[in-house]
Amino acid sequence: MNKKYIVRLTDEERAVCEATVKNETGKSEKLRRAVVLLKADIDGPAWKDEKISEAVGCRIRTVENVRREFVLEGFEAALVRRKRTTPPTPKLLDGAAEAKVIALRLGRPPAGYGHWTLRLLAEQLVELEVVDSISPETVWQTLKKRNDQAENRILGHPT
Repeated sequence: MNKKYIVRLTDEERAVCEATVKNETGKSEKLRRAVVLLKADIDGPAWKDEKISEAVGCRIRTVENVRREFVLEGFEAALVRRKRTTPPTPKLLDGAAEAKVIALRLGRPPAGYGHWTLRLLAEQLVELEVVDSISPETVWQTLKKRNDQAENRILGHPT
């Protein structure tokens, strides 16, 4: 079967891939992509996708995607996976809602409670209609993020 996307590396690109294979450790994405490009090179070993996927430990579709990215978007795009422009899920709390979480946390807990718990904060945010629903984990992440930023300002580190 003829391949639609043919990988033909230049000497410079081949050198970059070989250096990546030599210098990278573990199971990094960049290492895997470099090996795929080297093995798929038509002027090199020209392995079939099935053989490459077995050798690298990935799916055949991954090999096909790396080939396609190389041909359509160029060497850098194929070697280094691009970052998402938007997160897969939108942020639940905006700046104003985060401020309410912090204000609640710093205020007095409801009657009958000695201190704020994450679950209690989450329930209070829903009760005040700041959000429709929120998990205690999200409350914790918000408080932790703000605490880390405050500590960095105090210590003079950039945020």
